[in-house]
Amino acid sequence: MADSDSTGRRLLAPEHVVDVFVYVVVLNLAVEYVPTVITETFTMSLLTAVLLKVVLEIVLAAKNRLKRRFAAATTTGGKVLAGGTLWLVLVGSKFVVLELIALVFGSSVSLGGFWSVTGLILALLLARAGVRLLLRTDAADADSPAP
Repeated sequence: MADSDSTGRRLLAPEHVVDVFVYVVVLNLAVEYVPTVITETFTMSLLTAVLLKVVLEIVLAAKNRLKRRFAAATTTGGKVLAGGTLWLVLVGSKFVVLELIALVFGSSVSLGGFWSVTGLILALLLARAGVRLLLRTDAADADSPAP
């Protein structure tokens, strides 16, 4: 089966594809309304959205792992260390995004500086959450006929 691995799991879940489409829309709106955000072509914005999806998934996984460590820490030092590391990941990830975009796309794509990329990432994550909430269906809704 081409769309699953040897364990039967999907290699690419539908929500990941939807996330990339949402990221493309948000990114292109940012290009239109934020002067420091630039993509030369639609293809560049699509590729940028894919790169942002990969990077944000890694950052979210690291953030969730650090949040679990923070919650599990029993000493003040452990909580401070986990909290400090979490803060470094959240702030440092913006610089990683900026550098990766510059490295991969050069002058074809610019996400501005720290504040514009922070706003863009917040917009991406909020839009992603909104679309996922909008598309979420309950098992009871799936069994009932459409009106």
